[in-house]
This record gives sequence, C-alpha cells and structure tokens, in this order.
Amino acid sequence: MSYLALARKWRPRSFTELAGQDHVMRALVNALQTGRVHHAFLFTGTRGVGKTTIARILAKSLNCETGMTPTPCGVCSACREIDEGRFVDLIEVDAASRTKVDDTRELLDNVQYAPARGRYKVYLIDEVHMLSTHSFNALLKTLEEPPPHVKFLLATTDPQKLPVTVLSRCLQFSLKRFPPAMILNRLKFICEQENIAFEADALRMVARAAEGSMRDALSLLDQVIAFGGGKLTADDTRTMLGTLDRAQVFGIVEALIARDARKVLDGVNELDEHAPDYREVLAELAALLQKLALLQAVPDLQIDESDDVEAYKKLAAAISPEDAQLFYQIAIVGRRDLELAPDARGGFEMVLLRMLAFSAQEVVASAGSAPTSAPAPARSGGVPASVRAAAAAPVQAQAPAPSVATTSTPAPAAAPAPAAASGSNGDWNAMVAQMGLGGITRQLAVNCAFLGKHGNKVRLQLDPEGAHYRTAMMEDKLRQALSTYYGEPVVLEFIEGAAAGGEPMNTPARQLKAAADDRLQNARSSIENDPNIRAMKEIFGATVTPESIRPTDNQ
Repeated sequence: MSYLALARKWRPRSFTELAGQDHVMRALVNALQTGRVHHAFLFTGTRGVGKTTIARILAKSLNCETGMTPTPCGVCSACREIDEGRFVDLIEVDAASRTKVDDTRELLDNVQYAPARGRYKVYLIDEVHMLSTHSFNALLKTLEEPPPHVKFLLATTDPQKLPVTVLSRCLQFSLKRFPPAMILNRLKFICEQENIAFEADALRMVARAAEGSMRDALSLLDQVIAFGGGKLTADDTRTMLGTLDRAQVFGIVEALIARDARKVLDGVNELDEHAPDYREVLAELAALLQKLALLQAVPDLQIDESDDVEAYKKLAAAISPEDAQLFYQIAIVGRRDLELAPDARGGFEMVLLRMLAFSAQEVVASAGSAPTSAPAPARSGGVPASVRAAAAAPVQAQAPAPSVATTSTPAPAAAPAPAAASGSNGDWNAMVAQMGLGGITRQLAVNCAFLGKHGNKVRLQLDPEGAHYRTAMMEDKLRQALSTYYGEPVVLEFIEGAAAGGEPMNTPARQLKAAADDRLQNARSSIENDPNIRAMKEIFGATVTPESIRPTDNQ
C-alpha cells in the first residue's frame, strides 16, 4: 500500500476535528443548524490554514445522506466519496490553471443542471484570484443569482486581487494563522498516534519553521522523519532545517552583555562553520532580545520555550532594558542593510561591533571622562550659557545591570560643589545643567525657580505653566538628582503660583523663551529693514510673511 502523507492522512474530516478557526466554524455550524446557508462563501488566508479543508467539510455537511447537518456521518457514500475526492457533485477547480474566460463559461454551462447524486452541486474554486477579468465578469451573474441547487465555495490567499463586485456577492471568512503552541500540540498528538519517537525541541523547531501553516508543519514533519530514519532528534531537525543552535545565539548575547569583543568574534567563528544565513541569525538574535525585553517588563510572562525559561530569565536579569532596546534596534536595522555589506559575515560582525560601540556603559564612561568647563559668558541679547546648558543638557545613560561576566567598577566621579543655600536663578540654571537631567524631569526643573535650601529641605516655586510636568514619579526623580548633587538626602517642597507682585516667574524655561522671542523679533526687524527687501516691496509690490521668518542663530 502506498504511503499517505501526514498532511493528507491527518486532514480534519469534520468540524469537531477542526482546530484554530473557531470563528469560522461557529458561523458555519449555526448556518447549517438553522438552514440559513448562503449560496457563496469566500475563504481567505495564507497557505495551509484550512481553506480547502473547511470547504470540503461544508460540502459533506450539505450532501450527507443523513441530511444537511454540521456533523456529517463520514460513513455514507457521499461523505466517503468527498473524502476520497471522487464525488461527482463536488466540482473542484484550480483557478491558477483555468484562468481563461472560455474555461469559466464551460464550467458555468453545467450550472443549470440538477446534481447527479447529492443534495447540492458544489463548486469549489481554489486560488480564485488567479481568474482573468473576463472570467470574473462571466461569473458575476451566476454568482449573484445561482440556481437553488448550487453552492459556490471560493478560496484565495490574496483577496485584495478580487474585484469588489465578487466580494460583495460572498460571505467572506478570514482564516487565521495557527500559533506555534497549537501547531506544537498537534504535532505531538500525531507523533504519539503514529508511534514516532521524538524530542520536544525537534517538534518546537518544526512548529516555528511552519510560520503559522499547519500543512507546512506536517510536510516538514514528514521530511524530518525521513531524514532521521523514523525518529525525531533536535540535532537532525536543526541540520535539516538549517536552523541555529540556540545556545550559540545565547553565547553571543552573553558576550555582548560582558562587553567581550573577543568572545563575540569567537562566537561568529563557531557560527561560520555551519555556513548560516546571517539574515536569519540576526532574526534569531532580534527574537531573543524581544523575549528578554518582554520578561523585563513582565517577569512572570509565559514564553513558548518553556524548557529554556531559566536561561531567558538569567539573560533578562543580566542585560539592562536600555541595552536590550538598543541591541534590538541595531539588529533589525542591520538585518535590513545586510545586503549592502561587501560580504554577509563582515556585515554581521559590524552589526555586533556596533552593539558594543553604542552600549550604555560606553556612553557613561565617555561622559565621566569629559572635562568640565566653566559656563561660557552670556552673549549680548542672547541666552545665558547656564540657561542654555540647563535646557539642552542630554540625558545621562544609566549604567547597565550586572552582566554575565564580572567587570571592574569604575571609581565614582567627584560630586559637584553644592550651590549656595539661598542661591539665585543663575545658580539653579547651573545646578540643572550639572545634574544632567533629561526628559520630563528636566522640563519640571527648568519650569521652577530656586527659593533656597534650608537644612535638608529644598524649596522650589513651580511656574503654573509647567504644573502639568509635576507628577509623583518626576518629583521623586528630581529629588534623587538633588540628593546626589548635595551628597545627602533632601526633601523637596514645591510652591505653586505666580511670583510675588504678580510678575512673571524668572525660570530657566521663561528665560529661554524670552531670548528666543527676542531673536525672532530681531530677525523680523532685520528683514523689514533690509534695503533689498524694501526695494522689492517698492518696485514689485512684494510682501513679507512674518510667520515664515526664522532666526539663523539657534544658540
């Protein structure tokens, strides 16, 4: 007896055996139970998700000798013949090979005749989007008003190519990809029923390689069984699929966390022995970093690789969230640009070296070694240097979490000298710049006026225009920065409201805005008084749009 492929042998033969498409099954079962079965159905979705399978089950439900039912018996002659592909009233058409209008007309010539054996004559047209425009036009009238004994079941992987006139005449069902966990459970069940010895890692690799297609998963399973001589091992599956050993990817990430360039390049040498596709290596690397970021955000998150969960958690604890995000972005951009590299391995190595070059630890080290210069004197009519520094101070990167490899701890930098207890706004501008605040915390600081420090209490007056920056989290971050600045724990006291006498508050943000307004006004005056502009106004009647003028000096 000839061998029957697993994808055909284990194809569902009833709605009860169908898995993963509950939304479609529910609608069809209800329609069959109530007798409200539409004359045309359109099943869409990627390859191997059950479009043709559902269409055949529906054909059995319509023509089962026990009556129209959502649970066909599977033993009557109609059910058996449909399963075997020889039922005379189920006309299956491959639209990819019959695209001409003459083929469609020949098909429709027989629509008017009653079914030979079944209750309905069912036309199953696969890959219907391949039909020509003239074929669709020939099909429209029959598709809209078919004889009562005819049902049309259309299937396609590309519904965007179907004319709107066809879509409007059908009930459309979009089939979803199968999640890897569902494919894995199905593969385990089939292997157990077939008495095939398997390793869980082997099935997990097959489930991931199927990319949501159950048919692809079963075809790959057949291939791995043949490759392994009747059993499934992780090594054989990895060799056949050309996938990576996950331990190698873990090793590269550990080396990146440890900032060990030599170990990173040694890992690349090990990979190169297997002649991998470096685009896929970067995809695996990005997928690993994505899981690490998820575990950092939700530590108790369940991941597919249950056997490796401890290894994932160990890496997630070792890498900082900033590095995880940075490495992920570098990996996906590097994968996109890999084809531009002179050779794939060189491009892959440069991606990894870029991860080392732009790590958070290197940023902190370079910031700590930069010499501190005195604030530049204020420019005439411009912004004081301390205000510019406070408003434009970059965010200091935090040191990453402890890495897998032990690294030496650099000596702490000397703390800046605290400002006077009753310092002026000039002191506050310099303090904000020296604290290296960033983001919303910096916006909160520059919208405050410094009232002084008394004991361990720092008093700030908050500008009402910046009150929306004040949250509990931002207050805590500003308090921590001030505690570090003064070298002792401090307590923050905010006073909201306008300055005494109703005058505008002299905060760094207001100083910066006032200086920007002055520069803009000076630029507009310069344009208005320019001799060439005035001549163009007088001769050609030209006008100046004030909103289009921008100062060139952004300092």
